[in-house]
Amino acid sequence: MASAQRYQDKVVIVTGGSKGIGRGIVKVFVQNGSKVVFCARGVEAGKRVEDELNKAGPGLCHFVSCDISKEEEIKMLINTTVERFGKIDCLVNNAGWHPPHKPTDETSADEFRDLLNLNLISYFLASKFALPYLRKTQGNIINVSSLVASIGQKDAAPYVATKGAIISMTKAMAVDESRYNVRVNCFSPGNVMTPLWEELAGQTPDAAAAIKEGENAQLFGRMGTEEESGLMALFFAADATFCTGIDLLLSGGAELNYAFKSQIPH
Repeated sequence: MASAQRYQDKVVIVTGGSKGIGRGIVKVFVQNGSKVVFCARGVEAGKRVEDELNKAGPGLCHFVSCDISKEEEIKMLINTTVERFGKIDCLVNNAGWHPPHKPTDETSADEFRDLLNLNLISYFLASKFALPYLRKTQGNIINVSSLVASIGQKDAAPYVATKGAIISMTKAMAVDESRYNVRVNCFSPGNVMTPLWEELAGQTPDAAAAIKEGENAQLFGRMGTEEESGLMALFFAADATFCTGIDLLLSGGAELNYAFKSQIPH
């Protein structure tokens, strides 16, 4: 149905698009008629997503192998997109990592620096290199942060710091880019069932119990889905034309209401 294609023939870049939230975003944009260039380090997973989504259409996608912790590779991603499709309408900064939980006093400065480079500076660089093209199309940037940027998280200070900085950077860039009619927005997922979530649960003594606990953290008693993440990004790109510099929670109400949280021994 052509009428359902809400972002037809727009060119979208998605970082970290081969799995999890990124995969959900790529899929929803392709379903809505976009031309999507997405990157990841895992070539096999990327090619699989590319084949699957191109068969389904009605839009199309192109996978690029790229390590977003490296500036030259980010530049290559942007250049490849422009060479192939001639423009950029939307950049979705999504690639990032959540390290295993670790107390602050067991975390080294180098671990923190590496995470800043991966989770935050990559967003800055992708935006920097895409902006000359986004200004021409009066396009938009969508940054993926995390609910924990607003509410904190146990044994994850560096991760929470990178995600908080993404929200602040979104606001600063929204101010700067408004003169070009480029919108810069952000959304913050809570618990979304992704391969990374499963991997982190697998590092606990009881993975099934960890997943159940994750589900119970939301008012709806379930986790969000990859598709719901994609629909949030599509809303920002296609519909939220008078929104800039905002952060929307995609959290199922996880931040609401009291719960048992004391860590003080009784």
